[in-house]
Amino acid sequence: MKLPSPHTLKDIAEIINCKFDGSPDHIVTGLNEIHMVEAGDIVFVDHPKYYDKALQSKATTIIIDKKVECPKGKGLLISTDPFRDYNKLVLHFQPISYSVKQISDSAKVGKTSILMPGVYLGNNVTIGENCVIHPNVVIYDNCHIGNNVIIHANTVIGTDGFYYKKRADYFDKMISCGRVIIEDNVEIGGACAIDKGVSGDTIIGAGTKIDNLVQIAHDTHIGKMCLIASHVAVAGVVVIEDGVTLWGQSAVRSDVRIGKGAVLLGQSGLGEDLPAGKTYFGSPAGDARAKMQEVAALKMLPGLIKKLREK
Repeated sequence: MKLPSPHTLKDIAEIINCKFDGSPDHIVTGLNEIHMVEAGDIVFVDHPKYYDKALQSKATTIIIDKKVECPKGKGLLISTDPFRDYNKLVLHFQPISYSVKQISDSAKVGKTSILMPGVYLGNNVTIGENCVIHPNVVIYDNCHIGNNVIIHANTVIGTDGFYYKKRADYFDKMISCGRVIIEDNVEIGGACAIDKGVSGDTIIGAGTKIDNLVQIAHDTHIGKMCLIASHVAVAGVVVIEDGVTLWGQSAVRSDVRIGKGAVLLGQSGLGEDLPAGKTYFGSPAGDARAKMQEVAALKMLPGLIKKLREK
C-alpha cells in the first residue's frame, strides 16, 4: 500500500508511539509485507528467524522488536509488538469504511457493462466497458475490473487475505489493505473466491480464464492467457507466468513461481517452483513422465511381492 503522501521516520514513530533508529527525516512511502516489499516501504519482523531477511530486504524501514544495528540508508522502528503496530499503521492510513449500499456511490461502471440483479460493488470499485457481472457477484472495496470481463454468479472478488498471527489464546488478524486487479478479457466462473493483497495487489492477467469453484489467495500474480480449471486452490504470493495451465483439483503452495507455459495436471500438489514449459503431476508434484513411471512401477509391485513369496 502506498501512503497518500511521503512521511518521515519521526512521523511514523509518533503514530505508533515507539522509538526509532535512523535519520528523523528518513522518508517512508508505503507499507508492505516481506514478500512484496520495495524501496520506500515499511515491513515488520517479529521473529529472530526472519531478522536478516527483513533487514536485507528492499524495504527501507523495518518495524522490529529488538535493538539491532541500523543498516545504512534504512530506518528502524523499535516496537514491543511489530504485528500490532503494522496493523495500527494500516488503519491510520486506510481507515475501514463500509458501504451499506448495493452499489457504492464511489463505484464507477462503464456505460456498456451489465450488472445483473444482486451484484454488490464496494467503495472505489471500477469496472470497464463491455463487462457482464452475473447475479450475486460481490466485489469488495478498491478492486479494479478491466474491459470485456465476465464474472459468473456468486463469485467474490476482494476478500481479506488469510493471514493471522497466533497469540496465546486467539488468532490476531493482519488487516488487508490491498486490491484485486482483473485485466481485460478475463472470464471467471461461478462461486470463485479471489482474495485481495494483504498490502499490495492480487492480479489476474489479460485473457486468463478461470473455471468454477476456484480459490486464489492474497498477492498472487497470474499472467496472461492462463487456464485454471475447477477446484484449483492457489495459496498466497504465488507468481504464475503467462500461458500456464492448472488442471482440476490441483493445489499450489505459497511463495512459488510457475514458469511460462507450464502445466500442472489434475489432483497435483505443487510445493516447489515449476520450470517454464514443464508438465508436473502428483503430490508432491514432479516431472509428469517420471511420476507416471512411478505409478506404473507401483502397480507391478504386488505381483513382484507375490512371486518372491512363492519362491
